[in-house]
Amino acid sequence: MTMRSRRPAAVAVVLAALAAPALTACAPAPPAARVPPVGTVTRPPAATVPALRRLVEDGAPGAASLVTRDGRFHASRFATVGVADLRNGRRMGARDHFRAGSLTKTLVATVILQLVAEGRLALDGTAAAHLPPGVPATGGGDGSDLRKVTVRQLLDHTSGLFNYTEDRRLSRQLYGNGFGAHRYDRHTPAELLRIALGHPPAAAPGARYSYSNTNYLVLGLIIKAVTGHPYATEIRRRILVPARLDDTSFPGTDPTLPAPHGRAYSRIGDRRVDATSLDPSRAGAAGEMVTTLGDLNRFFSALLAGAFLPPRQMAEIRSEKRTGGTYGLGLYATKLPCGVTVWGHNGDINGSFAQTAGTADGRHVVSYRVNTDAADRAHGTDVLTAEFCRAPRA
Repeated sequence: MTMRSRRPAAVAVVLAALAAPALTACAPAPPAARVPPVGTVTRPPAATVPALRRLVEDGAPGAASLVTRDGRFHASRFATVGVADLRNGRRMGARDHFRAGSLTKTLVATVILQLVAEGRLALDGTAAAHLPPGVPATGGGDGSDLRKVTVRQLLDHTSGLFNYTEDRRLSRQLYGNGFGAHRYDRHTPAELLRIALGHPPAAAPGARYSYSNTNYLVLGLIIKAVTGHPYATEIRRRILVPARLDDTSFPGTDPTLPAPHGRAYSRIGDRRVDATSLDPSRAGAAGEMVTTLGDLNRFFSALLAGAFLPPRQMAEIRSEKRTGGTYGLGLYATKLPCGVTVWGHNGDINGSFAQTAGTADGRHVVSYRVNTDAADRAHGTDVLTAEFCRAPRA
């Protein structure tokens, strides 16, 4: 039986505005109008361009940003510097698809918190109690033990679970000299979890914050155990379809990117490697998502406005008290030099880095990206500072 997700009463209105602002909520949108085109301007917004330029000077082939103010998605302002493809000089486009890496985590966390709101999952319940059959809960010996880890600790990275991407052998295959030979290797969540559980924990459960992709690998498995559906299916049903995020996908093992897209470039030693094509099962629920800047702005605007979660769960997703102000339950705050605090997440995977941040009410959102995994992250924060700390327009 298919379960309906329970959402706040205002969610239908918010999502309708996000998906089709020019249409009434009760009128079906014609196919050509399902998602209004992302607005562009002849002159890019000067505030973000210098910061984007610094990212390119740092070594990114291309950088781009999309700014949405006052929920006016049809008037979002796109800016780009550099190129999307070093071979032909093509520039990045507002609708280009790219791999979003750990931005996937915020969508996974949203579904987990929806299940908590529905009474189907408890934040302080153990992770082991919600694993599908055949999935290991412990590595034995000095390894980690999911029987001692809670769902909350997975969400805010206080579980202490070893980060599977830091396994020495696997890391060489995922990012190092073995990337070329192993870029199309397929990985299952259970296989990657076994690698993580075979290592001693980074810390005792609940002791401290320690970022680990393993946490969200487990959360993806928990979604499947609780709902009977893969996490990607639940994200589509609960988030992508209602908000009409038609340019976001979870490719599974498909190594290709949807059109349009540019290239992705990774730095391996002294070499720049084209990393556009790879098997994304290496990331799974921790980072496989493919999306666009426009869909990121729409999702985070809706999330921050309370469209996907009731007030209690919204308070939980923002709560950073257990991590000393570092990370909430799939979302984190960034305090900018001017004193403004914005909420969002970032993500990187071979050849790609992206970040989205928005005001607490979701009415002002910025997403930016570079087509490399080797850019200076400090200059990425400059993109946010340039937009959120600018003087108000008259």
